[in-house]
Amino acid sequence: MGVRGTDDEFHEKARWSNPSRFFANVPCRISPYILTSLEVALTVPAILALEDGSIFRGVAIGATGQTVGEVVFNTAMTGYQEILTDPSYAKQIVTLTYPHIGNTGVTPEDEESAQIWASGLVIRDLAMTVSNWRSQQSLPDYLRDNNIVAIAEIDTRRLTRILRDKGAQNGCILAGDNLDESKALEAAKAFPGLKGMDLAKEVTVSDAYTWTESTWDLEKGHTEGVDSRFHVVAYDYGVKRNILRMLVERGCKLTVVPAQTPAADVLAMNPDGIFLSNGPGDPEPCDYAIEAIKEIVATGKPVFGICLGHQLLALASGAKTMKMGTGHHGANHPVKTLADDTVMITSQNHGFAVDMDSLPDNLKVTHVSLFDGTLQGIHRTDVPAFSFQGHPEASPGPRDCAPLFDHFIELMEAKSQQ
Repeated sequence: MGVRGTDDEFHEKARWSNPSRFFANVPCRISPYILTSLEVALTVPAILALEDGSIFRGVAIGATGQTVGEVVFNTAMTGYQEILTDPSYAKQIVTLTYPHIGNTGVTPEDEESAQIWASGLVIRDLAMTVSNWRSQQSLPDYLRDNNIVAIAEIDTRRLTRILRDKGAQNGCILAGDNLDESKALEAAKAFPGLKGMDLAKEVTVSDAYTWTESTWDLEKGHTEGVDSRFHVVAYDYGVKRNILRMLVERGCKLTVVPAQTPAADVLAMNPDGIFLSNGPGDPEPCDYAIEAIKEIVATGKPVFGICLGHQLLALASGAKTMKMGTGHHGANHPVKTLADDTVMITSQNHGFAVDMDSLPDNLKVTHVSLFDGTLQGIHRTDVPAFSFQGHPEASPGPRDCAPLFDHFIELMEAKSQQ
């Protein structure tokens, strides 16, 4: 590991890596994690055990202890902080296939929720040098502060092949001294899996609140929304902050409500539209959400769903969902728009999907995955309601499908003119 050098040398490096040199309105926030080497001793052993008996030995880069969950892999090259704080990863241990992780540190502004929801993290190499003018903390410190067990220095290519060929595996990470492989394997096999697990009510908020923050600007940071044209009630099944920001950016006043809020309470707020958020777990056990969506859709108010919200809209419309083998987790998934045969590169994070063969006549297929042909988008033909399986807000990932937010605005505009 390198040595940071003298304070003068450090501040000179920080000055040249901080965009305040070029943008006068950006505050000069010199972080101790700009172009510095981390003083992390990777000496604490750790093991990852899969339910099929596979054992991986590595080193701990987070808290010591034990964690269990469904082990999945994500192919995104960037955005590990956004991934960790995405509530959709609740009860999952995330494997990052990109080999070099941690070089951008951690920035509070980039969190997608108030905490880390992933049960654990698996990586190949931990970057010993952080180079990011916005970074406020190293990844290992961030993991330890949030009591997240994580492992590095394992063969993530071998692990990914196992998950690809056998499907998502339940697993256990043990970190600390005197590790017991049999104990880890026993814990992995004891995890019940996500099928039949209602996690939306575990990650949702307890009380309704108003959201006003808009998307991030290089010079101003996160700005507040102005000139709100539409009142949107957003169901929080595990919502990501950037979804809310994208709606605010388009002139929406947002009221975020808990997952189990009855439809009558939402309709009493007289919203112009209702948004159904992303979230973790199996959609089928969420009877409270399915019934509420049925009532809301029947009123003819515009509805837009993403990820879990997409699956819930499908269930409320009479379709069925299914558990996928490996799921889709990454920021490079091609999706075809059937209306014009265009292809979008999308961010994806889901282990369940809508069964295309189960769609009723009032559901039109709008998008399909070019990886495996699974359903990616639907639109009701009788009411202004639609949904998308991927994440048009990205964070991380491309924003090819951000216009889906614009379509929601168009539906509300059309409804207001009736």
